[in-house]
Amino acid sequence: MKLRRIIFIVPALLFVLAAAGLQAEDDKGLRRLIEEAGDAAAHPGASQVVVFDRTVADVQDTGLTYVDQEKLWKALTRRGGRDLRAVTFNYDPLSAKIEVREARILRKDGTTEEIPLDRVIDYPAPARMIYWGAREIIVPVGRLEAGDALYVKTFRKGFTYALLASEDDDERYIPPMRGHFYDIVEFWASTPTKEKSYTALVPKDKPLQFEVYNGEVGCAVRPKGDKTEYVWTKRDIKPFKGEPNSVAASDVATKLLMSTSPDWQAKSLWFHGVNEDYGSFEWNDEIKAKVDEIVKDCKTDEEKVSALTHWVADEMRYSGISMGPGEGFTLHSGEMNFHDRCGVCKDKAGMLITMLRAAGFDSYPAMTMAGSRIDYIPADQFNHCVTILKRAEGDYQLLDPTWVPFVRELWSSAEQQQNYLMGVPEGSDLCETPISPPENHYFRIKGESRLGQCGTLKGSFTLTAEGQSDARVRRAFVRKNKALWRSYFDKAMHDISPRATIDCLDFDDPYDMSKPITATIAYTIPNYAIVTDDRIIFTPCVARFPFSDGGTSYFMTMDIDRPERKYGFKTRCSRLLQLEETIVFPKGYEVKDFPKYDPVKGTAASFEGGYWIDDGGNLVYNATLVLEKRVYEASDYENFRNAVRGVKTMKNNTVVLGR
Repeated sequence: MKLRRIIFIVPALLFVLAAAGLQAEDDKGLRRLIEEAGDAAAHPGASQVVVFDRTVADVQDTGLTYVDQEKLWKALTRRGGRDLRAVTFNYDPLSAKIEVREARILRKDGTTEEIPLDRVIDYPAPARMIYWGAREIIVPVGRLEAGDALYVKTFRKGFTYALLASEDDDERYIPPMRGHFYDIVEFWASTPTKEKSYTALVPKDKPLQFEVYNGEVGCAVRPKGDKTEYVWTKRDIKPFKGEPNSVAASDVATKLLMSTSPDWQAKSLWFHGVNEDYGSFEWNDEIKAKVDEIVKDCKTDEEKVSALTHWVADEMRYSGISMGPGEGFTLHSGEMNFHDRCGVCKDKAGMLITMLRAAGFDSYPAMTMAGSRIDYIPADQFNHCVTILKRAEGDYQLLDPTWVPFVRELWSSAEQQQNYLMGVPEGSDLCETPISPPENHYFRIKGESRLGQCGTLKGSFTLTAEGQSDARVRRAFVRKNKALWRSYFDKAMHDISPRATIDCLDFDDPYDMSKPITATIAYTIPNYAIVTDDRIIFTPCVARFPFSDGGTSYFMTMDIDRPERKYGFKTRCSRLLQLEETIVFPKGYEVKDFPKYDPVKGTAASFEGGYWIDDGGNLVYNATLVLEKRVYEASDYENFRNAVRGVKTMKNNTVVLGR
């Protein structure tokens, strides 16, 4: 990860460029802007346009922020009017408050309709797996026609992470890292936007560092009383168009990060302190007894760590049923987690830390961002919590009980090339998880078959997998009823040929995590080959790559036909694929033609494969694909697509036998 230089803005030395505040527009001013925003012809393919989106954040000494926002939409088509028939705002009542202060419709015929605020509805937000009492506010707008516009003004205070609730009304809205302010502002949108502005009024004694990533945004700064006013403005924002399998939009689209926190080291120390002060990782006699039971047969520290990690991963259900007294950055107590046996990532991480400490290990929490990059301005770019273990050598080992249920790894390599921040006593800078070698995630199919003169193919193959490849195979079992386990293999053979039958099937217990998973299939496929008077045409079974579905082999379903990519892209994990088969063909036939492939070599991926005749006169097929990492740059695309194309091409190319 390239760490970007932090720019500290010293208010007294700023050159004042311009300033803008949130000023109420009258109907005349709004209608002028609505007219200037254009119609459907000015925005091809769009159903609506955001005329403006203006935000002013007034930061207090405590870090509490009062936020005023006004937004004006214009419907360009009937569909746009339908999509604007209601506007929704989400919030968490334990840490934020939002009020709709004005809403009105400006009809294209020149009339204005006020939306009565008593029609605004505040209701529990739909929830799945996490039931923390989040709420939504909906503004019922009703029917809009093309050319009509909607204006809504809101007030908000608070933040998106809740810490320790207080009886004081405003106290609960103060950010967890008291006295500090941060924000992340997206200057990209899926809807054409004529103007977007963000104003921050920050006390002069709070130096604000900020940076714009992936584009340009105009900035103006000036003193304003006892505060400094920062204004960022961007006009004529075109809809952001992503790409399939791309990195997160926040990694490549224009955004603004700001923070008064000095650096990640300070955030790390604070994160460590709030959890130790709260007592998040204290254990009781019941927890200690369970820990002793889990590790009693373990002979090494590594075995103990593995046993405890997998116990938390497998025995603690992912379901957020209670916020408890400590939310967000403060992890729930070990006693609460052990009693509930369920929770979200931070609860699983906290439970593992508690149990590791009870077993005599030195362990702490870490924050990370699953799915996207964390940039170097210390705004809170986190959505996931994991565990770290301090080893005897003094370094730290990552553990993740959330992502490793029924995974042989202790840290999911689906999280490689991911930034994280440790909450340790000595403090830490921002770190990045290393690339996991492809050979740690091998997927091998080795088979032998016999082709009959009538075109019937009879054979067997053995599948072995490790690491994340192993995990993808186990997923087909542990997430299904046992009666459906065989269907995984039936589908794989059906993808080879609808006429395929499985004669014998043997596979490991998917709940046995002591070794890489293995499965052996014996099969018969009648009329598999095309048979003529003097030719037999076929593709070997293993060359057709059984288990090339998206669930098991995600890279095989990626779009590699597009000629180029603008943005970086992701697979599930680095990977090593090895396919091999020996085919005995009928007597009296010889190989007349088989496909030949040029090897692909590169830093992102490689491929080699082909056919040959062994000493016994049998046809041998072999292919090896290496995917070197999980997250790729756009410049890696040509190398990656050529390597994956090699395997895809082999699936469809044929061997010709002749008399």
